[in-house]
Amino acid sequence: MDIPLKQLDALFEALSARGVTEFEWEDEAIRLRVAFQGATVTTTVAAAAVSPAASVAAPVAEEDATTAYVTSPFVGTFYRAPSPEAEPFVDVGATVRKGQVLCIVEAMKLMNEIESELTGVIMEILVDNGQSVEFGQRLFKLRRAQ
Repeated sequence: MDIPLKQLDALFEALSARGVTEFEWEDEAIRLRVAFQGATVTTTVAAAAVSPAASVAAPVAEEDATTAYVTSPFVGTFYRAPSPEAEPFVDVGATVRKGQVLCIVEAMKLMNEIESELTGVIMEILVDNGQSVEFGQRLFKLRRAQ
């Protein structure tokens, strides 16, 4: 599932210019839903064939050479643990490796395990358990491994 940002921006601009408040499109590979609420745009993009408990590599936003942020690849609900009774996947100070599960983002009733794209140490967890998150929202602050 890969939609170029330029295409999404052009779509949002065209919909907004025409006064469209909601838009939904689906084919065999992807489902896209956009809802404009005043100045806010809520977007849900999902692969049509995503299975429950799918693993997703989280995008990484860099602050400097040693600090990076793991961001949400979906609009959804952030969970620190696989179940309410379980220990969190990671805590502040934990060393994580590339491919390690950091959290779950529930999107459209699918539980998506979010994996780290880099090796490092969790400096800060930026979202509370059970909090709604937006696409691109920062979830974790990491210090890259040297």
